[in-house]
Amino acid sequence: MTTLPWLTALIVWPLVAAAATALTGRGRGRPAGTVPAGAGAFGTGSLGTGAFGARAARLVALGGSLVEVALVVGAFLAFDTTRAAEHQLAETRPWIPAVGASYAVAVDGVGLLLVALSVGLVPLVILAAWREQGGDPVRLRRYLATVLVLEAFTVAVFAARDVLLFYVLFEAMLVPAFFLIGGFGQGAQRRYAATKFLLYSLAGGLIMLVAVIALYLQVPVDPATGARPEDAFLTANLTGLPLGTVAERLMFAAFFLAFAVKAPLVPVHSWLPDVAQNATPGTSTLLVCVLDKVGTFGMLTLCLPLFPEASRWAAPAVVVLAVVSILYGAVLAIGQSDLLRLVGYTSVSHFGFIVLGIFSLTSLGVAGSSLMMLNHGISTGALFLVAGFAIARHPAASQRIADYGGLRRVAPVLGGTFLVAGLSAAALPGLATFVSEIMVFLGAFARTHVAALVAVPAVVLAAVYVLLTYQRMFTGDVAPDVAAARDLGARERTVAGVLVTALLVLGLAPGLVTGYVAEPGVRAVELVGATDVEPVHPPAGTAAAPGAAEGSLP
Repeated sequence: MTTLPWLTALIVWPLVAAAATALTGRGRGRPAGTVPAGAGAFGTGSLGTGAFGARAARLVALGGSLVEVALVVGAFLAFDTTRAAEHQLAETRPWIPAVGASYAVAVDGVGLLLVALSVGLVPLVILAAWREQGGDPVRLRRYLATVLVLEAFTVAVFAARDVLLFYVLFEAMLVPAFFLIGGFGQGAQRRYAATKFLLYSLAGGLIMLVAVIALYLQVPVDPATGARPEDAFLTANLTGLPLGTVAERLMFAAFFLAFAVKAPLVPVHSWLPDVAQNATPGTSTLLVCVLDKVGTFGMLTLCLPLFPEASRWAAPAVVVLAVVSILYGAVLAIGQSDLLRLVGYTSVSHFGFIVLGIFSLTSLGVAGSSLMMLNHGISTGALFLVAGFAIARHPAASQRIADYGGLRRVAPVLGGTFLVAGLSAAALPGLATFVSEIMVFLGAFARTHVAALVAVPAVVLAAVYVLLTYQRMFTGDVAPDVAAARDLGARERTVAGVLVTALLVLGLAPGLVTGYVAEPGVRAVELVGATDVEPVHPPAGTAAAPGAAEGSLP
């Protein structure tokens, strides 16, 4: 066991950096009471900063995010990959003993990778947002501080091992996310998108709260004291409780609905395209690539172990929803005219793949989904940020795909980066997403041939929406509005280079991370009580292995 509180440091430090960023440069520049033209009701204030304050705020935020990267490297060094299925770096302290709640944090291999994803994307988002918020230094300072606050919450929720703590963080994340969308967004309907996101998430969260309370009431009371344990909400203590069939299925449904909204899964997905269209590319990167992973992470780490019988019972229906999401998201992405909305719909499709792998209830499928959570975050983050670079080069910052053309001729690095990110989203061999998508397909095929086969056309559809978008924006005659566009600068090349390098490294050497997800995948199948199925097709004329029958769930 490590003697250093790595996870607490990873949670607290972004809050410190956020406070420092928010306070940097206060009292300089614009006189009190003045508001820049075009500033919205969100994120404005009476005190301004000058150029020095804006520059200092950027550097403080970036420096704070890089210190966080150093902390996550330390956590990786302290983590034992030979025990990746176990929760390590654990810290447990009483929080609200009267109700059985604890401050309990720990990570297994999957949780550690998602913490690393959260931490790694933030400095790239800060660099990408260097000149955003209309040049208003006050808005930029507050935007960067809010990004760091959201980082702290996402790290905490991926590490939480107390169900009540998880729920509190699950809901608390909505506050910075709401302001990032509605206060600092760039779309005309940003407030509508922020409100829709909040209402969907709150509705799912409140239903989940009922199940959290119901689950707590199932904890046995100590006959001597007449009270439940002071650590009753620990996930380990809630796993394996004897639950009635109906009660377990209702609690599973409540948890699953909340996670399906966050994921998002059809039919509770419609908030995502609106957010992607109206938020800044950096905000969309954090929400879609990090915060939304809380939904699939919750399915894996709470739904399966807490409600094993209900998970097996619901798996066929969930697999159907996942396949619908895969195809629906891909088809609608092809028809989009707004670039950021298109990327949003691609994520609906990709989240369907993640859910399909989890509820295949095979170790390979679960491991593939865990790896895809990481790979999707990198590839879709690259798409959002590079799309943002392209939009910034249009005089009107247009998001309409039809307003571009021939960008590759005037900005070849921008075009090449977009193509690599898009091909990774389409699971091209040699790039990160391919490995995880193949694992999901093999795991799902081992459990049910029909679901896997029906989902296969999404691979072709992904190639269509990626290549069609690239053709319309980057090839052909140069559109007049972008004829004078410059190529990526040093700051933007740094962002794109880090992401493309990550996609290549994880695509060509996936063994660097598969050790973090393989054992947790086996452990998840054991906890849910399913019989693992190897993705091996029996030779002709021989009987299938027990449990390998199509659609069978033990």
